[in-house]
Amino acid sequence: MDQAQTIALYQPVLQAIAFKILKCKADAEDIVQDTFVKWLNAEQEKIQNTKAYLIQAVRNNCINHLNTLRRKKEEYLEAIDLSKLTGRFREIDFSHLDLETELNKALAVINHKLEPLERAVYLLKEVFDFDYESVQKALNRKQEHCRQLFCRAKRKLSSLEVPKISIDLPKKGQWIESFRKACDIGNANILIAELQKEITPAGKED
Repeated sequence: MDQAQTIALYQPVLQAIAFKILKCKADAEDIVQDTFVKWLNAEQEKIQNTKAYLIQAVRNNCINHLNTLRRKKEEYLEAIDLSKLTGRFREIDFSHLDLETELNKALAVINHKLEPLERAVYLLKEVFDFDYESVQKALNRKQEHCRQLFCRAKRKLSSLEVPKISIDLPKKGQWIESFRKACDIGNANILIAELQKEITPAGKED
């Protein structure tokens, strides 16, 4: 087989392996593409089993990718620990407390970094434990699209780039106020209604 035939043959199985490890289609596709590029530039005569070589390379690249993301996330969350905050969202009675400084910072980052649809998927999935079927029903978007949006949102929030200027929270009456109420009563319906208003209408399905 020539190189083009090899890529066509092994690409599906390599993407399946990468997706199983990363749980993100976009990242899986990028890893497989990068693996093929490195393979094309490798000394082919030294590779005895092309399939085994590509599979192992994809696995190694996925593990390295996850380690890199984890390291960046740990460094970034030293200032804003979203994983701890999501647990506190369920514990704090927001009807009796004002938003604390760190919660303000976290919500401001979410508001600044994420587009409305990304923000909607992230909040429902990460904070309110919606599965993708429930997110699909709430936002009227396909499950695969929701998965991609969630992966994209997590990548943006894991980025080390932190705005140097102060970020203002949305005015009351927008999604953060609805978020507080939804956390207080343990029901995301009020938040879903507000998030839907922010999503630019572009048809019922993307």
